[in-house]
Amino acid sequence: MSPVLAGVLQLLALVAALGLSYRPLGDHMAKVYSSEKHLRPEKWIYKAIGANPSVEMRWPAYLRGVLAFSAVSVLFLYLLQRVQGSLPGSLGFVSIDPDQAFNTAASFVANTNWQSYYGEQAMGHVVQTGGLAVQNFVSAAVGMAVAVALVRGFARSRTGELGNFWADLVRGTFRILLPIAVIGALVLVACGAIQNFSGIHEVGQFTGGTQQWNGGAVASQEVIKELGTNGGGYFNANSAHPFENPNGLSNLFEIYLILVIPFALTRTFGRMVGSLRQGYAILGTMAAIWIGFTALMMWTEFAGNGPAFEIAGGAMEGKETRFGIAGSSLFSVATTLTSTGAVNSFHSSYTGFGGGITMLGMQLGEIAPGGVGSGLYGMLIMAVIAVFIAGLMVGRTPEYLGKKIGTREIKFAACYILVTPALVLCFTAASFVLDTPANSMTNSGAHGFSEILYAFTSGANNNGSAFAGLNADTQWFNSTIGIAMLLGRFLPMVFVLALAGSLAEQTPVPKTAGTLRTEKPLFTGLLVGTIMIIAGLTYFPALALGPLAEGLAA
Repeated sequence: MSPVLAGVLQLLALVAALGLSYRPLGDHMAKVYSSEKHLRPEKWIYKAIGANPSVEMRWPAYLRGVLAFSAVSVLFLYLLQRVQGSLPGSLGFVSIDPDQAFNTAASFVANTNWQSYYGEQAMGHVVQTGGLAVQNFVSAAVGMAVAVALVRGFARSRTGELGNFWADLVRGTFRILLPIAVIGALVLVACGAIQNFSGIHEVGQFTGGTQQWNGGAVASQEVIKELGTNGGGYFNANSAHPFENPNGLSNLFEIYLILVIPFALTRTFGRMVGSLRQGYAILGTMAAIWIGFTALMMWTEFAGNGPAFEIAGGAMEGKETRFGIAGSSLFSVATTLTSTGAVNSFHSSYTGFGGGITMLGMQLGEIAPGGVGSGLYGMLIMAVIAVFIAGLMVGRTPEYLGKKIGTREIKFAACYILVTPALVLCFTAASFVLDTPANSMTNSGAHGFSEILYAFTSGANNNGSAFAGLNADTQWFNSTIGIAMLLGRFLPMVFVLALAGSLAEQTPVPKTAGTLRTEKPLFTGLLVGTIMIIAGLTYFPALALGPLAEGLAA
């Protein structure tokens, strides 16, 4: 079987698995967030934190809940790393330095999971399982809660109430993420991923001595890092490590985990707003971009020129032979079009255009299908922009799902789409103006520029993957990427929730002959075009200096 055919068959199997999961998972999530019942363990949690889950919140109160919970999470995770040296199960590792502890705490709470450290050489069992893995669950649940709040803004009328943040957080964690994670961890263990609390031990006999490895609760952390679109690996090699991702079957399963909730949330959206066809329109937009990027990545990596490419059958540098070009391309597109950031190959070793595709996937806003929760609310913001553009073209007040998109709503949407580009481009420019940050680059020229552009693109868009080759464990990068991650996560949430509150207060507008049919393929095409134009106009000059220049010079 040719590698290309194998890649096509993997893609078809993945599409089939996602299709089978779409309806039951999407409907389940809609029921979870629409239910008025509270399970007994959930009531215990509400009592412990002093929250009343039955009290509806307006958007400022909902936002305060998001920010307060996240701030406490950053502080807790920071302190846990700072006292690691005194904790049991630390494997002899010392406490984490302040700048790196801040960067890691910000990263995992912001659902980014950017890592400027070697996991197997820095973090003990307590920090890994009691700190990082816990944040993998709750940071994902926060994103889902904000997305559901925006959906309620479209679904409700003449009220500013968006639900209860604490109820949405707890339900998302215990009724959606945890059950799937338990089953998924068992699947990964069956595939060969490790799950233990072993200490450091020497394995094998190598030239010059033995090699040291430490065990850990890897499968349980691996499944939620993919399912919650987090991405932080137990080991530095991330999902290229055989303890995390042993074989081709586990690789395909992990890609499935990355994509299943973001895609299924479109059905949840359709169910909650009372129109499944609206959900299908958003699904069609996400799927069109994802399949297009996947096909383009496979073509780019298989079609490399030169003797080395021909002998290897394509661009195999930086890729695991057990996954090949197809499995690596599928994974890289899935992880950068979502906010996952896990890697099973090194994106720095991709062709110039291949590296550009991974970067552009993040620069679209990671909305196809995007992160857990963040992908849906990001796509809905883009839908608001697309409706506004369509309204300008025909000269009528834009409407979406029966809600008018006026001056206030478009200002919130515009602010949302400006936050991350401003963070990415300003921090990238500052890194080249100053002398010290540029010294962290392994490469010069266009590829070196791509290393820094990729780092801030990954951080501000809450992806967390690295281009490789950049020494990011410096005070500059730990601090600036940490700030970019926090602002890139929570500033957009401010505008999303403000938009949700504004929409929820409106009275629905009846459909007329001039109403734009947003459930039709025509709108899906308009939405795809809007996304590509906005990202292209914003990032094209920077991409031209990095991956495009490198690709054209190859």
